[in-house]
Amino acid sequence: MMKKKSISASKASLVFFLCQMISALDVPLDSKLLEELSQPPTITQQSPKDYIVDPRENIVIQCEAKGKPPPSFSWTRNGTHFDIDKDELVTMKPNSGTLVINIMNGGKAEAYEGVYQCTARNERGAAISNNIVIRPSRSPLWTKEKLEPNQVREGDSLVLHCRPPVGLPPPIIFWMDNAFQRLPQSERVSQGLNGDLYFSNVQPEDTREDYICYARFNHTQTIQQKQPISVKVFSMDSLNDTIAANLSDTDIYGAKPVTERPPILLTPTGTTSNKVELRGNVLLLECIAAGLPTPVIRWIKEGGELPANRTFFENFKKTLKIVDVSEADSGNYKCIARNILGSTHHVISVTVKAAPYWITAPRNLVLSPGEDGSLICRANGNPKPSISWLSNGVPIAIAPEDPSRKVDGDTIIFSAVQERSSAVYQCNASNEYGYLLANAFVNVLAEPPRILTPANKLYQVILDSPALIDCAYFGSPKPEIEWFKGVKGSILRGNEYVFHDNGTLEIPVAQKDSSGTYTCVARNELGKIQNEVQLEVKDPTLIIKQPEYKVIQRYGHVSFECIIKHDSTLIPTVIWLKDNDELPDDERFLVGKDNLTIMNVTDKDDGTYTCIVNTTLDSVSASAVLTVVARPNPPFDLELTGQLERSIELSWIPGDENNSPITSFVIEYEDGLHEPGVWHYQTEVPGSQTTVQLKLSPYVNYSFRVIAVNEIGRSQPSEPSEQYLTKSANPDENPSNVQGIGSEPDNLVITWESLKGFQSNGPGLQYKVSWRQKDVDDEWTSVVVANVSKYIVSGTPTFVPYEIKVQALNDLGYAPEPSEVIGHSGEDLPMVAPGNVQVHVINSTLAKVHWDPVPLKSVRGHLQGYKVYYWKVQSLSRRSKRHIEKKILTFRGNKTFGMLPGLEPYSSYKLNVRVVNGKGEGPASPDKVFKTPEGVPSSPSFLKITNPTLDSLTLEWGSPTHPNGILISYILKFQPINNTHELGPLVEIRIPANESSLILKNLNYSTRYKFYFNAQTSVGSGSQITEEAVTIMDEAGIPRPAVGAGKGYSETLFATSPVMHTVRPTFYKVQPLYPRIRNVTTAAAETYANISWEYEGPDHANFYVEYGVAGSKEDWKKEIVNGSRSFFVLKGLTPGTAYKVRVGAEGLSGFRSSEDVFETGPAMASRQVDIATQGWFIGLMCAVALLILILLIVCFIRRNKGGKYPVKEKEDAHADPEIQPMKEDDGTFGEYRSLESDAEDHKPLKKGSRTPSDRTVKKEDSDDSLVDYGEGVNGQFNEDGSFIGQYSGKKEKEPAEGNESSEAPSPVNAMNSFV
Repeated sequence: MMKKKSISASKASLVFFLCQMISALDVPLDSKLLEELSQPPTITQQSPKDYIVDPRENIVIQCEAKGKPPPSFSWTRNGTHFDIDKDELVTMKPNSGTLVINIMNGGKAEAYEGVYQCTARNERGAAISNNIVIRPSRSPLWTKEKLEPNQVREGDSLVLHCRPPVGLPPPIIFWMDNAFQRLPQSERVSQGLNGDLYFSNVQPEDTREDYICYARFNHTQTIQQKQPISVKVFSMDSLNDTIAANLSDTDIYGAKPVTERPPILLTPTGTTSNKVELRGNVLLLECIAAGLPTPVIRWIKEGGELPANRTFFENFKKTLKIVDVSEADSGNYKCIARNILGSTHHVISVTVKAAPYWITAPRNLVLSPGEDGSLICRANGNPKPSISWLSNGVPIAIAPEDPSRKVDGDTIIFSAVQERSSAVYQCNASNEYGYLLANAFVNVLAEPPRILTPANKLYQVILDSPALIDCAYFGSPKPEIEWFKGVKGSILRGNEYVFHDNGTLEIPVAQKDSSGTYTCVARNELGKIQNEVQLEVKDPTLIIKQPEYKVIQRYGHVSFECIIKHDSTLIPTVIWLKDNDELPDDERFLVGKDNLTIMNVTDKDDGTYTCIVNTTLDSVSASAVLTVVARPNPPFDLELTGQLERSIELSWIPGDENNSPITSFVIEYEDGLHEPGVWHYQTEVPGSQTTVQLKLSPYVNYSFRVIAVNEIGRSQPSEPSEQYLTKSANPDENPSNVQGIGSEPDNLVITWESLKGFQSNGPGLQYKVSWRQKDVDDEWTSVVVANVSKYIVSGTPTFVPYEIKVQALNDLGYAPEPSEVIGHSGEDLPMVAPGNVQVHVINSTLAKVHWDPVPLKSVRGHLQGYKVYYWKVQSLSRRSKRHIEKKILTFRGNKTFGMLPGLEPYSSYKLNVRVVNGKGEGPASPDKVFKTPEGVPSSPSFLKITNPTLDSLTLEWGSPTHPNGILISYILKFQPINNTHELGPLVEIRIPANESSLILKNLNYSTRYKFYFNAQTSVGSGSQITEEAVTIMDEAGIPRPAVGAGKGYSETLFATSPVMHTVRPTFYKVQPLYPRIRNVTTAAAETYANISWEYEGPDHANFYVEYGVAGSKEDWKKEIVNGSRSFFVLKGLTPGTAYKVRVGAEGLSGFRSSEDVFETGPAMASRQVDIATQGWFIGLMCAVALLILILLIVCFIRRNKGGKYPVKEKEDAHADPEIQPMKEDDGTFGEYRSLESDAEDHKPLKKGSRTPSDRTVKKEDSDDSLVDYGEGVNGQFNEDGSFIGQYSGKKEKEPAEGNESSEAPSPVNAMNSFV
């Protein structure tokens, strides 16, 4: 069975109904179909039942109807046929039943008063209109009447009657004066519902002669006016004098003074009344009372509450208004009038009746021949209405018989209808308050199936959404509908489809495979028809990047993203809304393809922004809130309350917090008396507080202001508060930071910090300065000085303690007694030098000095410490005079010893000690002489290897710059190196100290040798320098036979240069102690860096370079180095960025260098042309390189001599094995040097650097400084004798040394590499 269900309200837009029926046969609103189908008449427009017309204009009585065939029209007047052809003033509009009565051509509206009814008729029935009652509007004049002046006593009540003429419809009443100004109304004076003007009590100001009642007739647009009414109010004080001529003596003497009266009701009268109102109308109840004072009206409903949302009070609560009344509003309503003298009340019994109203109005019925149906007419009212039926405008009792029809009260039942059963039925529901008339036709049709949906209509839906495929149809009897997928597909059944009664096929969840052709087939007993439609399923539109909540400061820029994904066949449109409305027309709002940007954000930009993406099939949206924050607005309305002598309360109103909560308020004050225009901090309170109790100082003219603070910042200050001047008083406090320090040996300078203006507490601020010598029975000496901060006492003993106090006073008196402080008179230079100075030499560079402290009385001031002056007299090894450079070490406090670091070995020194106070240094102790022992020498100043021959080399050297003792000899070690980097046996030669050159003979030809050279004193050997050299090849290129091969080297010492015998050494391979990469150096440019290093370890290692941004947790980036090169260029770096780098070797797990850090250069402001990338430059360099290569080959052929091969990368690997462990972690210490020595004089060679071009090796001096012993120039040792002092002075300039340079590889080895 096919699943069917009634169409839901959400899908009602798919099918429109001409009418609603009991049966299942619907007639769609298809224009072509409606033109072809027969239909009984239907009244579509008619005039109102009670039709009041303007007698000056034509009367138009409307009656419009439709039907198939078009209906004809006729009218009745007062129950009889109205023949419009006999009245030339009456015409009927073409194709319409509307009557036009031409009053403007001489007709009178009164002649056409009556009850009119229209009938619309065709072959299938007749429909009738309501009974339309035509009445002309009337606006009669006021009847003439003589109006007597109203003379009333003050306080009495008064009613001015309007009594307008009876009009149709009733006029609108209002009161005005002669100037056409509405008379003012109030609780005392008001207009009633009947138009009268009520005075609860009159006052003298009510006297006037132009109380005029106006009646406005809206239909005729006329206003009628009553004769002016005069009112004169008499006060009791002047009553007898002003109205004596108009009143009798009795009246005059009977007048009473104005007295207050309890309320009485002017309308309605009595205690109860009745009111009938119809359901749905507006109920108006009125109570107006007299009394003095003016009564107040209150309304209640007995036994219930006044209906909420429908109850209103008008006319100063004198009128109760309830809209849309129903039977439930019936009951007793009480109005209560009350003043101070009492109350009165009135009860109005309200009954709500009801004209007929529909419960179920009859509905048009379309049936097929043989079908059943019914018409239902149900109405209600109070009293309950009666129901009567008519057929084609004739009471059904006398209408033609129809066997298929049966009347059952409010229902007509039809059985097995035939085409002749078509008719229009009228239902009339009436009671004493009105009637209802409804037309409903029965239309019996026999029609074959028709499909109204266009053929091949294309339906497009979104994936996973319902698909509704229409098959709008009509037929009588009602056709059956079947659906097929494809042209020859099988009939659709199952739970995946929903079949609606109107023919629509619903696919609840459309999928991609739902696309295709669908066929709808409609059939009944009169025929069959089918239609094909297409369905396409599209991908949904998605917002894949939604706008996000933003918080932005005022005047900033903000951007919302809205990135979408959609079906390629659909064209999306993106709309941005602000608070569900269009974006402001402002150039600050920039709508891009995927975003919305707001420039220079202001407070009004705060709100919700919505991105809406529409296609022809779907719409998606996403919203985000923009919160604009800013510094708060300044507080306002500052108020000072609770003024006391020493406190006041300040309150304020916070300004707008601008979406960022106020966290605190800062209160500032201005002293207009002492510092006008300068604001000072007073206090700070939490943001939830708007009042604060402030402490005040005397004699200050205060103004306060408040600053609000939130997370964004501080607001502008508020406007200043009013000023408040506090009374004067004695000072509360004395000056602070009182000190007594002498500037000369015979004075005492007393200083203090003066009180600020508001601390003076009154005018005439002065200071009482008092002093006396401590521990001496003296009286206080005092002096009063003006508002200053210093006083000098002269003629005091040198450096004695004084008790000092400073007290503030003003015109009202003194401050509290001040506290005393201890000061001292002026210092003088110390009188005594330290004695018993002793020196203990610890080693060749460190000595310890002792002395006895001086008596404290001889210091004549504050003891600051001792200074040790020491200087080098001469070097014991050179016996040469030099410039004396004195150094100073200061030892703080009462020290009696100290360490002297940085001494030069084997030297003679002098020192003396002086005591120091605040005035300066005392006399020096006698000079003390001491000597330092010998130490190890520095390295020889240079080593040059010259004059290479086939079997000899000449070595020249310079003596150590710092011999540090008496040199006893030089030690020379050397060993051969073959082309495979294997080392031969190590030979050691001791050379007398007086030698400066040596010729090594009997060496092997064309052999590289490595030399290690150092000097010795009696203490030991100094640091060494190394050098390499190569003997030259035999000029014929033929190796010479070895002499004494296999015997090795022998060592001999001569008074002159030793001669070496020629031997062929045996070679053995020397492996490094452990693999090592060291001396990683970098040279960085803007976007690249050159990395180089030195390697010790197995041959043919494959290197790699790792690097990354310094301080980053990202993984290291790795670059492989081609071959076994010891350099690499890192490219693509970011300018101005710090990088970390390290070098490793493949295959050696965990073996890599230490990290180095470098920084690339900053990005250039403008693009620079790199000359190295220019074609002309590259060509020029290639030509130069080719010329150099040719030149080298020519030199090789002509000279046939070897040069130095590039051994830099292997140099450390061939170092002396006995010395190797001293390179990195040998634990040795450097030497001390003067703080002011020239850094260039002691600049060490970089590790692995080449030998200078003159084949000299620069000495390696220590970079250590005396500063390393303590804190800057005031370095110190601990109590155990370590350094605690400082030194100064300039060291003698050392001789200038040679510049460093690198030597190019030998062309001999360059040629060997080709072999």
